[in-house]
Amino acid sequence: MKKVITYGTYDLLHQGHVNLLRRAKALGDYLIVGVTADGFDRDRGKLNVRNNVLERVDSVKATGIADEVIIEEYIGQKIDDIQKYDIDIFAIGSDWEGKFDYLNEFCEVRYLPRTEGVSSTQLRAKLTPDVKLGIIGCGRVASRFPAEASVVNGINVVGAFDTNPVALEKYCDAHNNIEACSSLADLLRNVEAVYVATPHLTHYDIIKQSLEAGAHILCETPMVLKGSQAKELYRLAQDSGLILMEANKTAHCPAFRHLIVMIKSGVIGQVVDIEASLSKLWDDQKSLREFDPVQAGGSMYELASYPLLPIVRIMGCNPLNLNLYSRFIEGVDMYTKGVFRYPTATCSFKVGLGVKTEGNLVISGTKGYAYVPAPWWKTDYFELRYEDQNSNKKFFYKWDGAGLRYEIQEFISCIINRRFSTSRLRRKESVFMADVMEQFTNEINLYKI
Repeated sequence: MKKVITYGTYDLLHQGHVNLLRRAKALGDYLIVGVTADGFDRDRGKLNVRNNVLERVDSVKATGIADEVIIEEYIGQKIDDIQKYDIDIFAIGSDWEGKFDYLNEFCEVRYLPRTEGVSSTQLRAKLTPDVKLGIIGCGRVASRFPAEASVVNGINVVGAFDTNPVALEKYCDAHNNIEACSSLADLLRNVEAVYVATPHLTHYDIIKQSLEAGAHILCETPMVLKGSQAKELYRLAQDSGLILMEANKTAHCPAFRHLIVMIKSGVIGQVVDIEASLSKLWDDQKSLREFDPVQAGGSMYELASYPLLPIVRIMGCNPLNLNLYSRFIEGVDMYTKGVFRYPTATCSFKVGLGVKTEGNLVISGTKGYAYVPAPWWKTDYFELRYEDQNSNKKFFYKWDGAGLRYEIQEFISCIINRRFSTSRLRRKESVFMADVMEQFTNEINLYKI
């Protein structure tokens, strides 16, 4: 019996896929089809796959052409599969001409003609026209957004606004096809969604005005500094049928999301302690906005959203208490430590702008612990460590670009699929982090040392 194998994503299964499967089946007696796993697609930069792996496997099976369907999960699996299944012919579309010649060492490689005029990319574009997005705030953070958005389907950055006309002009000059808007109202008239990258204290008013204008919103973290404001804005967004999402890039990082799933599955037992740190030594002259007490500068407002993330994702939003300890210089906290007490665990975080500390993440459990080295917020590697060191495991992941593409892709997905809350950072978790910021504000005079 001659065995044939082929691979693909098979997103939004269409006639081109069916034709290719038939051509592959005609080469032999038994056809095995490899469908790419969701994580493997993301690792290869395919961020816009609409159907999940189970849906795509079911679609391939429904054609009745494949004799067997397997899932492709890692680079190099093709060689393993060819040997495992004793494959005679590897078949793939002609757009990959020459790319898989190295497999000739293991079996015959055949490039098959593709069906012209149809592709998953074209179908996605037809089903979901690009969301027109505007950028509010043209500073350092927003400078990375256009390049990151360019690798995500379904979004078109068309305009920008900043209260500083010089910064606005410079930004639009640096990014082609982004129009400078004379006012926020002017921008909102021409877009369906906005990315807010302005100073923290401006977020509440900008979000409210944008929601009232009918725009979906991706707002840089921390979204607001009061829990009551976060609740109000999320309620207004849902009542208006709009998406409001806090842009915490670590929450959307593939490696971090996998880490959280593994921890919750019990691989290190019951979690009893979490330690997360993040610090930066910025600008000795303290001329940046981050050191301005009038603009909510300081390590807590600037950095705490990130180390709060693993705590809230794993332990939830109902600690028994929180104690905060800070060191203030010229009205801003250069260092803050927070200690949560939960019914079954303690959790601590450290943030600093004028203090340098090891920026790692350690999650301790009754069976072992997870270790994410600095900079843990840019998770691309972590370890699970146990008493028996032979049981230790290391996990490596790809972190593409500045990391914003993952949160942009999720934002667009929420708009398209009308999901009002992303599971990567739920609204109640965002509200909880705003509550923590508010507690810090209320206690700010108690812990100056």
